[in-house]
Amino acid sequence: MAVLKVKFTKTKRDKLAQILWILNWVSVVSGVILFSLGLFLKIEIKKRNEVMAKGDINSLPNMLISVGVIACIINFLGGKICYDCSDANKFSRWKLVMLPYIVCTFCFTFCILVGALLCYTMRNELEESLYLGLRDAIKFYKDTDIPGRCFLKKTVDMLQIGFQCCGNNGFRDWFEIQWVSTRYLNMASKEVLDRLKSNVDGKFLVDGVPFSCCNPGSPRPCIQYQLTNNSAHYTYDFLTEELNIWVRGCREALLEYYTAIMRSIGITALLIWLFELSVLIGVRYLQTAMKNVLLLGDLEGESDGWLLENSFMETAKYNISIIKNLGKANQISTVSGINDPNIDVRNTNCGKTNDTTKSIPAAS
Repeated sequence: MAVLKVKFTKTKRDKLAQILWILNWVSVVSGVILFSLGLFLKIEIKKRNEVMAKGDINSLPNMLISVGVIACIINFLGGKICYDCSDANKFSRWKLVMLPYIVCTFCFTFCILVGALLCYTMRNELEESLYLGLRDAIKFYKDTDIPGRCFLKKTVDMLQIGFQCCGNNGFRDWFEIQWVSTRYLNMASKEVLDRLKSNVDGKFLVDGVPFSCCNPGSPRPCIQYQLTNNSAHYTYDFLTEELNIWVRGCREALLEYYTAIMRSIGITALLIWLFELSVLIGVRYLQTAMKNVLLLGDLEGESDGWLLENSFMETAKYNISIIKNLGKANQISTVSGINDPNIDVRNTNCGKTNDTTKSIPAAS
């Protein structure tokens, strides 16, 4: 029994073809939107590539870009097909193409759904990439004289100023690394030497942060050194007074920024998926209705259209059996007692009788 069978008259078929022709052109625009969203996300990730570890983060924008390009091509072809389907004579040219086209469109529509879901499931991968990338960027903050790292100081400073953040998880991350280059340390100073010797790794660690962590909105001048020393500053209490530096970590700030972008892209992709799915359903109805018109031979009469010719279970079993037979097509049975049907062929007599051969008498 056909699934969701609908009866179409000549007028309904023509109207459906015209509507689908318009919707396919709208779908071309939706493909352009997907391409633009993927390109925008790729550029945003590229801007802060220095503070991200290499991973699968670019797979999402690359997928959106690819799906957007495919959407433009498929929907452009779909518009041409639907336009010709208003005429049964022109439809005969696309008769063999329609079913493969619908299958390809279904796969492409499924890819849109996958892309939309990835926008909501890649948060953990993004957080890990930001954590590792920011950790290395802060670690090499002081290496302004080393090629390949000399730009990291400016990158981190601009990041902390722009996103109003400090450190990876927070400002205390700067306490655990040497972020001041050795070339700017006075090695003749006893305080510097004592601090270097007090550390196992010989690092110059201070309870201070770079200037880019300072909050310009604070009424008090920025305190970026000796943050945990109450006696070093007048009327200052580290535990009770609100610090005039950014408390939020840059990983959290960037994660919120990219999550908001991907959430918006995910909602847009879901809406496009629903729209493409409705167009696909319409094309399937049009294809089956036009196919049945040609089978009936009455181009002006009524015809049935459906989503599936048989029930879901029957369709699934049929497709599974096709897949199984494809695997057995070139397989030769090696089970004992079972002969190859191509070898075990009975001989035909071709109309001749099976007479016994007479023996020739021996000469006496």
